[in-house]
Amino acid sequence: MSVERELSGDGKTLTIILDDKFDFSKVQEFRDAYAEDIESVSTVIVDLGHTEYMDSSALGMLLNMQKSLKEQVSDFQIVNSRPAVAKILQISRFDKKFTIK
Repeated sequence: MSVERELSGDGKTLTIILDDKFDFSKVQEFRDAYAEDIESVSTVIVDLGHTEYMDSSALGMLLNMQKSLKEQVSDFQIVNSRPAVAKILQISRFDKKFTIK
C-alpha cells in the first residue's frame, strides 16, 4: 500500500489512507487521490493509522489539498495518528485547520 482512496457509497466522504511514510515521494499519489471523482464530496478524511513518519513536505501537501478543495469541502479530518505523528501535527498547530481525531 502506498496511498489508497476510498469513496463512500453516497459519494460524500473521501478517505485517503497513507502507508508508513508520508513524505515528498508521495506528492503525486496524494494529489491523484483527491483529483477526480469528487463532485459530491463534502468531507475528506486523511487516515494516518499506518504512518510512522511524516516530514514538512507532508504538512505542505495537506495544506495544498485543503486550499485546493476549500470551495467544495467543508470538513477536513486527520484520523488515527500515531503518537510521533500526532506530536508533529500538534507542534505545527494543524488542529487549527483540521479536525484531528
